[in-house]
Amino acid sequence: MKIRSQVSMVFHLDKCIGCHTCSVACKNIWTDREGAEYMWWNNVETKPGVGFPTQWEDQDKYHGGWELEDKPKDPTLKLKLQNRLQTFTNLFSNPAMPTMDDYYEPWTYNYSDLFNSPLGNDQPTARPISRIDGKPIDIESGPNWDDDLGGSNIYAVNDPLLKDMSAEEKQRLFSIEQLFYFYMPRICNHCLNAACGAACPSGAIYKRAEDGVVLINQDKCRGWRMCVSACPYKKTYYNWSTGKSEKCILCYPRLETGQAPACFHSCVGRIRYLGVLLYDADQIPDALKVPDEQLVERQRQMILDPHDPKVVAAAKESGVPDGVITAAQNSPVYRYVKEWELALPLHPEYRTLPMLFYVPPLLPVLNATQSNGTQRVETDLFSSLESARVPVRYMSRTLSGGNDELVIKSYQKMIAVRIYKRAETVGDVTAEEAAAALAKAGMTAEEAEAIYRLTSLPTYQERFVIPPYSREGDIEEVYDPQQRKAETGFGKRQGPQRGL
Repeated sequence: MKIRSQVSMVFHLDKCIGCHTCSVACKNIWTDREGAEYMWWNNVETKPGVGFPTQWEDQDKYHGGWELEDKPKDPTLKLKLQNRLQTFTNLFSNPAMPTMDDYYEPWTYNYSDLFNSPLGNDQPTARPISRIDGKPIDIESGPNWDDDLGGSNIYAVNDPLLKDMSAEEKQRLFSIEQLFYFYMPRICNHCLNAACGAACPSGAIYKRAEDGVVLINQDKCRGWRMCVSACPYKKTYYNWSTGKSEKCILCYPRLETGQAPACFHSCVGRIRYLGVLLYDADQIPDALKVPDEQLVERQRQMILDPHDPKVVAAAKESGVPDGVITAAQNSPVYRYVKEWELALPLHPEYRTLPMLFYVPPLLPVLNATQSNGTQRVETDLFSSLESARVPVRYMSRTLSGGNDELVIKSYQKMIAVRIYKRAETVGDVTAEEAAAALAKAGMTAEEAEAIYRLTSLPTYQERFVIPPYSREGDIEEVYDPQQRKAETGFGKRQGPQRGL
């Protein structure tokens, strides 16, 4: 058993209000500079929708992630983008690489037209100009072009996850009665089996041993952009000014000083949770070779119980510090992912073992009225999953590799918590009905109360359990700050170095 620690995240989609505060906080700190104008290390998408970049989930187009080779006895994992020979040929022509049109051409406005225009009868306007070449452009897309248009048959109908649905199903989904959408914030998943790192010919991408954060060595990066193509989530970007690739660094300078990442800290809906997971690295090869619908369960099996004395002893033997083990024992991520089994990974079928998990959104699922217009009985909410506005199949294709049962189980627990608290606070549900709902979801009253507490009333310290870092002491003696700057492009406790 080879135990490693990983700083992991949970996003509770039922609480996201789509305010984009997280995106703006990240943009102001990390990508407000030349060459990074189009980068959004954190973005919030309206789903169903095409996302950013356009149709990033369509791996027939982008060839991101991993796939299993069909071998009867020993299936092997390979990059969907390329083999060794294709790595060389893709240096010269990579048809799977996103273009600027898949993102958007960043623009500003020629404000000088407002101040320097001669007197006249017409009000002068500031025309949009490209931030790349300074020429006038017609704005045709942006980082959140289809915001709040998830129910639109113009944008949402092009969602890659809906492409195999029948015309009748699509017509039902986009009818005014069934109209729905929800918000999905996305950052780098800091995967255990990161495809971006495997595809990089120069070996510039690596995972930090102490917390699993995936970084790009700016000195080693040669701008070949294989990482951009290979990442199935399209969370690696190319800086056209510096000729280097960049990505989310999970605000590790903040983590090292005990602060939550900027997007987490600024979240208005408090949907974000951060904590440590202990996992068995020896199980990774086997966990990646199971069918798509079994990937979530195998990933959960890799995650170990930090309270188990055997796991604690093995972690110490593997070199995991005591402070990290303590942080893992208090981790909200462990409770959501392993203990309660509410949170699910985004597109596990890409086989990158993402360490960012999502609690599915409940509100679009519930059908509040019956066909006769009367209010639905609260305890009948379980049956609403069968006629949900957002199909369970859509959510399972997003979060569980097509395994409907995992999504249904998560929803049943969330519904049971709602019924239990209504019986306690509103009183329109009897105690017997609440107990029956808990039994149907396989929960106890104590578990329902704990889920409610961490979902609705968490303190800052409960949402963000950041492990202690030792870089100020013994580690800094062997890890020179100048070497650190050369490897990552960042100095000690500093923001990004301009022009690197």
